[in-house]
Amino acid sequence: MDRADFIRAMRTVAHSVTVVTSDGPEGRWGSTVSAFTSVSADPPSILVCLHADSRIAETVHANGRYAVNVLREGERSLAEHFAGRGLTREQDRFEGVALVEGATLPSLAAAHTVFICTVKESIRCGSHWIVIGTVDEASSGTARPLAYLDGDYVAVIPHDAERSR
Repeated sequence: MDRADFIRAMRTVAHSVTVVTSDGPEGRWGSTVSAFTSVSADPPSILVCLHADSRIAETVHANGRYAVNVLREGERSLAEHFAGRGLTREQDRFEGVALVEGATLPSLAAAHTVFICTVKESIRCGSHWIVIGTVDEASSGTARPLAYLDGDYVAVIPHDAERSR
């Protein structure tokens, strides 16, 4: 398969915009990640795909825990911030970012859903690590999620709302 054809095809698939965070002996870090999905309800498990050479992959593996913060609609600037736009690799990405007080891992106040996980298994596949985590805690709200499609952030419109237009 041609790489460009694969990328072109993947751009047609909408993804929730998430920020994966971790904190522990390796330190605190966070990064915007689009590859995230559920794996199982028994036990509750999710996976994220992290670039193998990224600081977030190093941090998650060393700390053994991570949070997936699903951003709510309108949080494009936060997604860009945690993607590192305008920041150096050393800058604290959490500076000036509102966090949920008392959370066991860095949880973004701008997230409508947060999953706190313990790493269960990591599988290397090409340029990425597939990190499967057992969900220890989850919280969710009612806001619509921020989505990413064809190289841009988009709003998720419920099917019934579309019909009423």
